[in-house]
Amino acid sequence: MRVATDIGGTFTDLVSVDEQGKITIAKSHTTPPNFEQGVIDVIEKSGINAKEIETFIHGTTVIINALTERKGAKTGLITTKGFRDVLEIARGNRPDLFNIRYQKPAPFVPRYLRREVEERLNYKGEVVTPLNKEQIKDIIDYFKKENVEAIAVAYLHAYANPVHEQQTVEVIKELWPEVAVTASHEVTKEWREYERTSTCVLNSYVKPVASKYVDRLKSRLSEIGVEGHKYIMQSNGGTTTFAQSKVTPINMVESGPVAGVFGAAVLGKIVGEKNIIAFDIGGTTAKCSLIDNGEVKVTTEYKIEKTERTAGYPIKVPVVDIIEIGNGGGSIAWIDDAGSLKVGPQSAGALPGPVAYGRGGTEPTTTDASLITGRLSAKNFDNEVNLDKVKEAINEKVAKHFNMSVDEAALGIIRIANSNMLNALKLISVRRGYDPREFAMVAFGGGGPMHAAALAKELGVSKVIVPVAGSVFSAWGMLMTDLRSDFVQTYIKRFNEVDLDQLNNEWKTIEEEALAQYQNQGIEPDKVIFSRYADMRYLGQEHTVKVPVPNGKMDEETVKEVIRRFHDIHEQHYTFKLEEAQTEIVNLHLVAFGTVKKPELYKLDKVGGNAEEALKEIRPVLYEEEGWINTKVYDRAKLAAEVTIEGPAIVEEQSASTVVYPGQSVTVDHYGNLIIKTGV
Repeated sequence: MRVATDIGGTFTDLVSVDEQGKITIAKSHTTPPNFEQGVIDVIEKSGINAKEIETFIHGTTVIINALTERKGAKTGLITTKGFRDVLEIARGNRPDLFNIRYQKPAPFVPRYLRREVEERLNYKGEVVTPLNKEQIKDIIDYFKKENVEAIAVAYLHAYANPVHEQQTVEVIKELWPEVAVTASHEVTKEWREYERTSTCVLNSYVKPVASKYVDRLKSRLSEIGVEGHKYIMQSNGGTTTFAQSKVTPINMVESGPVAGVFGAAVLGKIVGEKNIIAFDIGGTTAKCSLIDNGEVKVTTEYKIEKTERTAGYPIKVPVVDIIEIGNGGGSIAWIDDAGSLKVGPQSAGALPGPVAYGRGGTEPTTTDASLITGRLSAKNFDNEVNLDKVKEAINEKVAKHFNMSVDEAALGIIRIANSNMLNALKLISVRRGYDPREFAMVAFGGGGPMHAAALAKELGVSKVIVPVAGSVFSAWGMLMTDLRSDFVQTYIKRFNEVDLDQLNNEWKTIEEEALAQYQNQGIEPDKVIFSRYADMRYLGQEHTVKVPVPNGKMDEETVKEVIRRFHDIHEQHYTFKLEEAQTEIVNLHLVAFGTVKKPELYKLDKVGGNAEEALKEIRPVLYEEEGWINTKVYDRAKLAAEVTIEGPAIVEEQSASTVVYPGQSVTVDHYGNLIIKTGV
């Protein structure tokens, strides 16, 4: 069987698929700081035989946690003479423009651990000043005295020629083999000095943490008898081997969330929907991403900790384009200094969790509000729920302040949470020039199905798909992914003056590098598939758009076709095109997929029948416009294919509830997905 596990802020999820396509799902509490324990717990809880696991795929929040909590290694930076302060200078675009107290984010490497070396390449990659190896030896002695645990090497124009970085790494490994070291060309061959240096530093910063974690996980899996192939989910929507993940762990920065987005794209193809808004609500965050014409959007413009007030830290590796906000099931409702109700971004997390979990939580959360309004049932929790404590928390922290009932306060919490989520959905769609009415929404995560129908209606989306295993859908998405590696090479040429032989040779070189990497991982060349893209712009512009490029040898006709695509994509992004203007290539981007066997989807045995067979109970539910309504609650596991239910209704499963509003309907398809017609 194939098994995927995904560590979230509150729960660790598991999905397994056997040879017949039968799905098993399980959830257990996340176990910080020993996250690998949660993985072992959930495998045991699922009841599957560890020795039967042929392929194991893992998504983790360990990397993003190490960065946000500043729990990485003490890192030193070696850079070109004169460029010691590139991390400090950063970019001049202040996000908080009128704040006279604005401070740039503090670099991950303090100035005393940033050292310069005499060496210089020009922009073509030609050596101007040879590398001074003696200085490197002095720097290593200094770093040893300062108890540095990891080293980043980032030289000017190393994307064009990595020779000096390679020589530096050789010297470091010879004199100090046990230290973790990253050279910038190993993580990105894309220009932009600050962004490349930042990415290199952050990779070194998390390298020891990632190495220890992957080794511990591998060891624990071996102890329980897992001997099959082991892969880790990357931020680009593909997987990589355990060994490769330790070399460039920064590629795992959004390891968990992107799997759900990729899963939504796969599910869209199966159900005949090419345009998808993927919407994932977990315990801590809500995440959304847009899939246009079946294609998951990937960007290298990713930043961590970027807000309207802080510039954040750039990470120039391919990451699925996700908008993420601090609103989930565990998000805490609180009153700000102005007396307004807020929900999130603070979260009750896994410990102590919402009040309803009975683990010592005292702050009211979205989950607690959903329980009070009837959207969730106390019977569906895996613990005894003390409803009086939940009501008391909402009353003390919210209702009393506004002089309202507990019910009204709970509904207010849900309304604020929905408003926050709606803003995120608009950022990924309307603000990017897309019409949400042309998209279907795939809602997953523990809270996705509960909020999706209301949000989709507000946004103008007519169809919501709640997949099978929706609460663990990110783990399901991992089962559907191939190995993926992105190779981005800066290659600045005016398109109308480009030497086609030289360009074809460049593509060939990148493809050979990809094949060599996969061969080391045991993937045969006939299992590798390439997708090409070019980052292009009009001459004189600063930023680029990503344009699909046909595979094979490029000729004059191919060039014309790529330029035509560029004009169309530019117009879609920026509402105009300049067909007479010169175009320029900035980066060549090769995506190499190592295809692996995927499970077949299991179709429901039972077709037709009556929804009443699955009726669990009728209970009052509080809706935003209609107030309290007696609502039928159905057991999802007992619903047959082709059954349609008219709203208001709730469809319950072990770890999620799908809320269908009055005027909406839900139909079960042949794979067991719930298809909600929102009435838009």
